[in-house]
Amino acid sequence: MWHMLWPLLVIVGSNCFYHICAKSTPQDVNTFGALTVTYLIGGIISAILFVISVKPQNVTSEITKVNWTSFVLGIAIVGLEAGYVFLYRAGWKASNGSLTASICLAVALLVIGVLLYKETISLQQVIGIVVCGIGLFLINK
Repeated sequence: MWHMLWPLLVIVGSNCFYHICAKSTPQDVNTFGALTVTYLIGGIISAILFVISVKPQNVTSEITKVNWTSFVLGIAIVGLEAGYVFLYRAGWKASNGSLTASICLAVALLVIGVLLYKETISLQQVIGIVVCGIGLFLINK
């Protein structure tokens, strides 16, 4: 059970700090300058954890296993980070902006699951989409 719970706790805890930091980014700082510092710190931490987790002699062989997904993920992360900073600068509240984005993401991933991964949508999921749509309307009205 713990092996399934700890990643969720890391995600929720990290997301809380993430949104606090994104909303607290000063208005007068260049978004991409701030993100450059963010990624430098993230890169250093990732590199340290990488070397610790694979032994220094295996670093090169592990790097050769990287494919296109790491490059596209890097682009996606920049879009995600910049999007949230701009979302909060546009005036969204932390509660509504994040929730609205998360609900839209959940619905989009449901559609992507069907189109790309041949997953099926149940009646319960369709009802959930409708309830989410109503919820989006109510929280943003």
